[in-house]
Amino acid sequence: MDRKYYDTIESNPVIAAIKDKDGLEKCCKSENIKVVFILFGDICSIGDIVEKVKKAGMLAMVHMDLITGLSSKEIAVDYIKNHTMADGIITTKPTLIRRGRELSLCTILRYFLIDSMALENIKQQQSMVRPDFIEVLPGLMPKVIGKICKESRTPIIAGGLIRDKESVMAALSAGVIAVSTTNQDVWQM
Repeated sequence: MDRKYYDTIESNPVIAAIKDKDGLEKCCKSENIKVVFILFGDICSIGDIVEKVKKAGMLAMVHMDLITGLSSKEIAVDYIKNHTMADGIITTKPTLIRRGRELSLCTILRYFLIDSMALENIKQQQSMVRPDFIEVLPGLMPKVIGKICKESRTPIIAGGLIRDKESVMAALSAGVIAVSTTNQDVWQM
């Protein structure tokens, strides 16, 4: 992993996750935000969205699974690398993580913790695909997240349902490096 990604996320533990143009405008005006998870767009607009984030001096991480028109094939990662200024990708697909690593993009493997099997999958897949970060959702389970943090060599980001300072502090206390949230009030904490 490029150390600048780790250092930037560690020193700015609240990540703005943007899901629409309003969120994009607000996060780009903020001086507190240094990392942005882009959760919207399509194949025609993603380059412009990333460019706006980069011009604001922020790291841009594109959620591959949420960009309309991109396939779940490795070539989609090539497209992001070659046609945007994105610093990295987020995805639930291990094959896209592998390709992102090959292309020297920062990689974030996203997991939905719905049951104990999902918890076991984190252990297995982290060693196989070696993402730079793992994002676990929902981020409101400090005991489970603490267990993941203790067992993982990969830095953990908590996301989903983070709505207040108490949730941020609980996740950080559990051992995550950062939290991601679409809640714009939390961005300013």
